[in-house]
Amino acid sequence: MRIRFTLTAVAAALTLAAGAAQAQEKPAMLKLSSWVPAQHPLNPSLLAWAESLKKATNNTLTATLFPSEQLGKAFDHYDMARDGISDFSYVNPGYQPGRFPIIAGASLPFLFANAKGGSAAIDAWYRQYAAQEMKDVKFCFAFVHDPGTFHARKKILLPTDIKGMKIRPATSTIGQMVTALGGTNVQASAPESRDMLERGVADAITFPWGSIPLFGIDKVVSYHMDVPLYVTPFVWVMNKAKYDSLSLTQKKAVDDHCTTEWAERVATPWAEFEFGGHAKLAQPGHEVYKLTPEQLKAWRDATAGGEAQWAEAVRKTGQDPKKVMESLKASLARYKAAL
Repeated sequence: MRIRFTLTAVAAALTLAAGAAQAQEKPAMLKLSSWVPAQHPLNPSLLAWAESLKKATNNTLTATLFPSEQLGKAFDHYDMARDGISDFSYVNPGYQPGRFPIIAGASLPFLFANAKGGSAAIDAWYRQYAAQEMKDVKFCFAFVHDPGTFHARKKILLPTDIKGMKIRPATSTIGQMVTALGGTNVQASAPESRDMLERGVADAITFPWGSIPLFGIDKVVSYHMDVPLYVTPFVWVMNKAKYDSLSLTQKKAVDDHCTTEWAERVATPWAEFEFGGHAKLAQPGHEVYKLTPEQLKAWRDATAGGEAQWAEAVRKTGQDPKKVMESLKASLARYKAAL
């Protein structure tokens, strides 16, 4: 009887202690920054992620999402997380050419077949390099959009058609490709791109499909190359000081929401939205066209040199580019996202 009472008392004490510890958790409000428009399909996914984090911390971590560059320009989102302007930032590493050479390999042409498995693949791959390349922030996860392509004022069939064109590239890696083919790069964030095209500052853009109508770019371009040319890698990163200020329980909850599984969950609705853009652009006034096998081979041959440029930049980080690329391709194969 005494043993039963003692065990019961211990259990009760542990329950009270857990309750007290839970009561002592310091509430924190997280500022989440997303530079895409409020109606973009990524934002509901980020809100769902935040709601799950809130539940996992018994409502002690709550969040407010600031879309549409409310906290700062798209180009600045990595530094915003580093400096604490935001607690979490949605970052396109390719907006700062040369700064993140390892992850830039994911935007080399003709690697990714889709964004669902592709997001799991890039996240699982990049985790081994993130601490080195993005040491100013806490890496949460990486993901990609559904494969994008050229959308232009004129029909682009062969790599030689790029010569003399002004093109807004999605990433620095695609920008290097444009330069190698004789084109000129026009730098602009996604929200600025329609204006650049409308004013004739750019002749074409590399962009995923569903976002062409979303950003109003369908009003200024008419030709769409139907080929999975590239993807853009993105990361969701956290301010280190904010993470360090959290309790152990809250940190664990954040860690549990910074996983490969969450990378795919957050990316999937956007992936489906972008894929649906193919049908939206198949309408009067637009031409969606496929390449012949010969034309596709010409593109593969013409863009193959981009990997050598990327490899040179990666060597400067102390990494072996051959091993880095082999690791990425193995991850893509594992998650059934390789072309």
